[in-house]
Amino acid sequence: MKTLALNKPEQFGRVAVMMGGSAAEREVSLRSGAAVYEALKNKGVDAIAIDVTGSPIEALAGLKIDRVFNIIHGRGGEDGVLQGVLEVLGIPYTGSGVMASALSMDKLRTKLCWQGYGLVTPLWCLLADETDIDNCIEKLGFPVIVKPAQEGSSIGMSKANNRDELSAALTVAAKYRCDVYAEAWVTGKEYTVAVLDGEALPVIRLETPNVFYDYEAKYQATTTQYHCPCGLSQEQEQFIRDLAVTACKVVGVKGWGRVDVFIDDLGQYQLIEVNTVPGMTDHSLVPMAARQAGMDFDELVLRILETSCGQ
Repeated sequence: MKTLALNKPEQFGRVAVMMGGSAAEREVSLRSGAAVYEALKNKGVDAIAIDVTGSPIEALAGLKIDRVFNIIHGRGGEDGVLQGVLEVLGIPYTGSGVMASALSMDKLRTKLCWQGYGLVTPLWCLLADETDIDNCIEKLGFPVIVKPAQEGSSIGMSKANNRDELSAALTVAAKYRCDVYAEAWVTGKEYTVAVLDGEALPVIRLETPNVFYDYEAKYQATTTQYHCPCGLSQEQEQFIRDLAVTACKVVGVKGWGRVDVFIDDLGQYQLIEVNTVPGMTDHSLVPMAARQAGMDFDELVLRILETSCGQ
């Protein structure tokens, strides 16, 4: 891995750790933000914590800020809105820019970009309303997983094994006021790959007794297992790491991110989604991968902050 170019914390200036927001992932963001803020303070960085409860412009009003560590998950923080505000204000920030943030937040349009580039992602079907259900069943069969296109942390997602469950899943996902789609269920093993400054960290294999890796499995369960080393051969792991880097490049992800991938029972690698503001809680995957690479949490946070210095 690359080494830090900035060895003096004062060179970062005053750093605002922006957290919270008003999306469904607010509580996770607050936990991530508290951990990031503590790490920056541990490293001697002049950091302040900002809980964004409304307009990010109002949250920054009257403050002298040199750069922002953005740890707001979901809409409002991960979708290009905050990035646009910071661009207008001329404040450098961690993570991807406006275009990549907006695109990656929309899982459906991310899939379209990947398909256009020739990368494999599970088959899908848009569910605008109940009239699309029969077409979806004909195209995908069962089981499927139904997703709101612009939510993270598996919020609003449901597995459907029959028509009634598909209809109920559509009702649940539609509450999140964005496109809803069904995706062909992938039987296989699930992996996640953190990407930091264009380099992939060690791969993690996820294992849960839940129906899928849902919100409870991600943040609350003690039964979720994380395998790192992931159990792949050296060649397979390198392939999936290279795939994650390519997947990020296709949609313009910068700084850091995390790509979720399945290897199905036929050995096909299938891209699921990319997160441009991944979690940084005690259950989070990026810090876990960083530890496997010999990087503790505080150093990881500093490395992420460093990526904002090229702006």
